[in-house]
Amino acid sequence: MNDIEQLQAWIDESCRIVFFGGAGVSTESGIPDFRSTDGLYNQKYKYPPETMLSHTMYERHTEEFYEFYRDKLLYPNAQPNAAHKKLAELEQAGRLSAVVTQNIDGLHQAAGSRTVYELHGSVLRNYCLKCHKQYDLDFMLHSEGVPHCTCGGVIKPDVVLYEESLDEATIQHSVQAIASADMLIIAGTSLAVYPASGLIRYFEGNRLAVINRSPTPMDEQAGLLINGSVGQVLSQIKVHPV
Repeated sequence: MNDIEQLQAWIDESCRIVFFGGAGVSTESGIPDFRSTDGLYNQKYKYPPETMLSHTMYERHTEEFYEFYRDKLLYPNAQPNAAHKKLAELEQAGRLSAVVTQNIDGLHQAAGSRTVYELHGSVLRNYCLKCHKQYDLDFMLHSEGVPHCTCGGVIKPDVVLYEESLDEATIQHSVQAIASADMLIIAGTSLAVYPASGLIRYFEGNRLAVINRSPTPMDEQAGLLINGSVGQVLSQIKVHPV
């Protein structure tokens, strides 16, 4: 049995699959990740991305923060790829119970997934720090300098910046989903970002699959390890309703 056949067999035997994904899930939609050869860490800026996207940068150099944010984190034309679509299909068929994502692009929901826990928030949601009025992606794209609300307050993206804490409710929902999963698929992530990647330790099942282009700390514990792109792998899976 080859890797794809094994993955297919496990999926066919499962009805509480949780998918834990990172930036590699969205690269096939044209959104660069941080750590690849052409990712944000290898591009030349005044400061590294962790600094540019930190709470300190946001507080002390707000205009520079927004310039970087608009330039490098907003991809309004990105569309769901084969991975996003297959996961939505698996959820609809009663196989997948949740997507836990480190991504902030909203592509899982755009593909039709309903139960998505966004550990790092979403660029699609923005809110006024003063009156909490909501603003969409389009507003942020066409704003200049530091975006301001009609009330005069500063508009902040609903994105977890470096130095900020993850949302407690999102963590709890993610932990519950992972703890009750009968299969965990880890894909498109180096598992280098904490505390998000620490959530996978709550998985107690015996079907752990890792789909990634580069090594991860979970490779040795995985019952199935597939080196490749998430979209190409998942596109080969046939979805059978429970």
